[in-house]
Amino acid sequence: MRVNSRGSRALALLILCLVVCPAPPVVALDATEARIVEAVEARSEEAIAALEEIVNINSGTMNPEGIRQVGRYFERELEALGFTTRWVEQPPELQRGGHLFAELDGDRGKRVLMIGHLDTVFEPDSPFQHFRREGDIAYGPGTEDMKGGNLVILYALKALHDAGALENTRLIVALTGDEENPGRPVEVSRRDLIEAGRRSDIALGFEAGVRDLRTATIARRGASEWTLEVTAKPAHSSGIFRPGVSPGAIFEATRILDTFYSQLRGEQYLTFNPGTILGGTSVDYDPQANRGTAFGKTNIIAETAVVHGDLRFLSEEQKERARERMRAIVALSLPGTEAEISFRDGYPAMFPTDGNHELLHRFESVSRDLGFGDLEILDPGQRGAADISFVASHVEASLAGLGVVGWKGHTVDEHIDLTSLSANAKRVAVLIYRLTR
Repeated sequence: MRVNSRGSRALALLILCLVVCPAPPVVALDATEARIVEAVEARSEEAIAALEEIVNINSGTMNPEGIRQVGRYFERELEALGFTTRWVEQPPELQRGGHLFAELDGDRGKRVLMIGHLDTVFEPDSPFQHFRREGDIAYGPGTEDMKGGNLVILYALKALHDAGALENTRLIVALTGDEENPGRPVEVSRRDLIEAGRRSDIALGFEAGVRDLRTATIARRGASEWTLEVTAKPAHSSGIFRPGVSPGAIFEATRILDTFYSQLRGEQYLTFNPGTILGGTSVDYDPQANRGTAFGKTNIIAETAVVHGDLRFLSEEQKERARERMRAIVALSLPGTEAEISFRDGYPAMFPTDGNHELLHRFESVSRDLGFGDLEILDPGQRGAADISFVASHVEASLAGLGVVGWKGHTVDEHIDLTSLSANAKRVAVLIYRLTR
C-alpha cells in the first residue's frame, strides 16, 4: 500500500492498516535472543541505580555544564561497549549545550539510529531536583522525559554486548542537549542529527511511551512558531469608539485570535496556541527566553501588542495551508491598526509511511515473542514533537515511543513505572538484534 496523500487522510491510513495489514507470524526466540533477555534481567537493578545517578544531575536545557556531565556519563558507558564517541559543541550564539554522538561502524545488517536527549525542562532553580523511589515507581526530573529512555538505549546495548550480539553491527546513538528548547536556527542545532539520519536505514526514538507498553508511535506532529505584532495609533481612552479613533492594538490582537479560534479550530491534527501575549503603550518581548514586559495605562489606547504561539501539524501541506489562512485573517485589520504575522519553522512532522508500518509489525512480533502482546498504533494527536522528526524523511522507516512508561512529564509530579525500563530494553535489544542480522 503506497501512501501519497497527507494531512486529512492520516487517520484513515492508521485505521486502515490496523484492519488490512497482515500480522507477522510468531517466531520463537533463538538462543542468542534468550541470552539477550537474560542479560537485561541481570542488570535491572543496576539500571535503576544508573537512573538515580543521572536524574540527580540537573541538566535543564539552559544548564550546559549539567548537560555535559550527563553526557560524560553516557560517553564512558558507550565507549566501554566499543563505541566511538564525539561531543558536538553548539555555536556560542545558540546559547545551548552540545550533543553526544556514539557509533559502531560494522558491516552487518541495517544501520540503526537511536535518538534520545540529555536535557530536561527543570532548570537549576526548579524545586524538583531529586530521584525518589516508591516500590516500582520512581519520581524525579527527567525520569520519564527522558533519562529513563536514554537508559533503555544503554541497557539494550549492554544486553547485546553481554550476549555477544553487538560485534560488527552498525549503530549510531544520538543524545541531543537541547530537545526541550532547541537552539535556533534548527538547521544549525540539528545539522549533525540530520547528517546521522542520512547515513542510517532505521531511526528509533526513545521518548516515553504513552499509557503502557501496548502502544507504539509511527507518526508525530511537527511544531512551528508564529509571532503576531500589532500597532495602533494611541489616543485618550475616552474616545476609543468614536469615528476615526483607533480601537487600539489589544482589541485588534483579540479580534485576530478570536478569528483564528472560530475559523481554524477543528481540523484534524491541526492545533495552534497563543502562549504569550503582551500589550500596552510599549512592549519589550524576548522570544528566545519567552518572557517580556509591557507598560500601559488604563486611560491610553494601547499602541502595541505582541502574541507568540505555536502551530502543530501532521504534514507540510497542512502547515502551509494553515499559515495562509492565518495571514488572510491578519490582513483584515481594524481601522487605525496594522498587524503582521511571521512564522518560524521548528520540528517537521513524522508522517505515517508504509516503512513505519512495516517496522511497527517487526517490533510487534518481538513484543509478542517476549510475552508483551500486541501493539496499538497511537493517534499522532496524542504526541508532541520530537527529534526523530528531523530524520524521519531520510530513513527507510522510523518508530518512536520506545522509552519508559511514565506520567505527568514536565511537572513536579513526573514519575515512571520502573518495570518498563527493563521491559522495553528487552524489546529494543531483540529488535536491534533482528534488524542487524
